[in-house]
Amino acid sequence: MLELKNLFGGYGKITILNGTTFKIPEASITTVIGPNGAGKSTVFKAIFGLLNIHSGEILLNGENVVGLTPKQLINKGVTYVPQGRNVVPQLSVYHNLELGGITADDQSRVKARIEQVMDQFPMLRKFRDRKAIELSGGQQKQLEVARALLLDPKLILIDEPSIGLSPNLVAEVFRTLQALRDQGVTILMVEQNAKAALAMSDYGLVLELGQTRMHDRADVLLADPKVGHLFLGGHIEEDAPA
Repeated sequence: MLELKNLFGGYGKITILNGTTFKIPEASITTVIGPNGAGKSTVFKAIFGLLNIHSGEILLNGENVVGLTPKQLINKGVTYVPQGRNVVPQLSVYHNLELGGITADDQSRVKARIEQVMDQFPMLRKFRDRKAIELSGGQQKQLEVARALLLDPKLILIDEPSIGLSPNLVAEVFRTLQALRDQGVTILMVEQNAKAALAMSDYGLVLELGQTRMHDRADVLLADPKVGHLFLGGHIEEDAPA
């Protein structure tokens, strides 16, 4: 589904990714973990066409997509949910959903998809006319994920979905992601709560200094004493700013 081959890239003259290499299969959840400054969010920006790539390949179903714009990548089935709140607070839930399909050529298809995702997320239908700022943190995250689904993505890049959420709401978001996986969507996730994220994932990979140090089944990484000592014992922050 997605493969990075010896990828080098960064911000301006600063190189963050130093030969990053990994492959994730279709219809799976893979969680990326690593220390502060590892390059976790930077990998997402590279995949989504938001980073200066110096060399290497990003293969999407065998096609090298380095150099494509975010719009071109969206058309190929890739969506990106950045960390933090990404809703327009003063717009209604429905209008926020409409923004998710603003680049689509067929707006009638977008309207049909909005109805479908509101069926999938009944809370959104219930609060369709409510301003996004009036939703709880977990509800706003559901709105972000639903908006990402409007263009029928095959790959979702989701960065720190649990930020600011209670444990119950985190579990709810994770269940949503697992349901999407079960429907055939591939998910690549960075998550500060590494232990919980690996527990609900199929695979995990450890980034350190922009390189892939470990890549295995999630349960194998969870059981690895080295991973537990270095990466699962405390709070894990994010890396360099854009």
